[in-house]
Amino acid sequence: MQDILQRIIATKHQELEQLCAKKTSLREALLQSETGIIAEFKRRSPSKGWIKEDGRADIIPLSYEQNGAAALSILTDEQYFGGSDDFIRQARQSGVSLPILYKNFVICEAQLYAAALCGASAVLLIAACLSKAQCKSLMDKAHALGLEVLLEMHSEQELEYADLEPDLCGINNRNLGSFVTDVENSFRLAELLPKDAVKVSESGISNPDTVKALRQAGFRGFLIGENFMKTPDPGSALGTFIKEIKGK
Repeated sequence: MQDILQRIIATKHQELEQLCAKKTSLREALLQSETGIIAEFKRRSPSKGWIKEDGRADIIPLSYEQNGAAALSILTDEQYFGGSDDFIRQARQSGVSLPILYKNFVICEAQLYAAALCGASAVLLIAACLSKAQCKSLMDKAHALGLEVLLEMHSEQELEYADLEPDLCGINNRNLGSFVTDVENSFRLAELLPKDAVKVSESGISNPDTVKALRQAGFRGFLIGENFMKTPDPGSALGTFIKEIKGK
């Protein structure tokens, strides 16, 4: 008969296997989706202040899933975006099964462990925050933890990071220094990315016709948050947006 310590250690091995197991795939969800909408739970922004201070992570993300989102993004930065790792836990506990992107300014391995532990499927790495070597190291660690990587770039100079072959290549339409947003940035940089990259356009998307045009330009994912979060019912707003994309 095993003693208590042996049982505890055996359980810990099982927990570690689950932690490092492959999570639901953001990449595959976008490739298989008709619309590719990554609906974002975002309560606040540094430039606009509170968007939805009373937004609940146990309600809105599940509503996004029920209204047709391909995947979710949840802000976890607390000071500037009013986020929390607990929001991902709450979303999972509410019944969310879609891939969830851990949206934060990841600069160290500890944050990757936090993402895996709270139930994320993928993490955002931002080229503007990391050297190429740092990005490669964090990407390798993320993969070891069963997490996919959405690598965000904003300028032509940052496109060299695509050589690292992330799971998804994101083009941020918002300049993180000035917070000025221009969707043309995605159109401009799309053709410079590797042809086989799964491309995601981020920020400033508010029109279904823009999504259609971006799909024509080769994008498969469209990260949209503020456009939905500023409405009384973000899930319903997403549902209407998707119907307009499909022409229904």
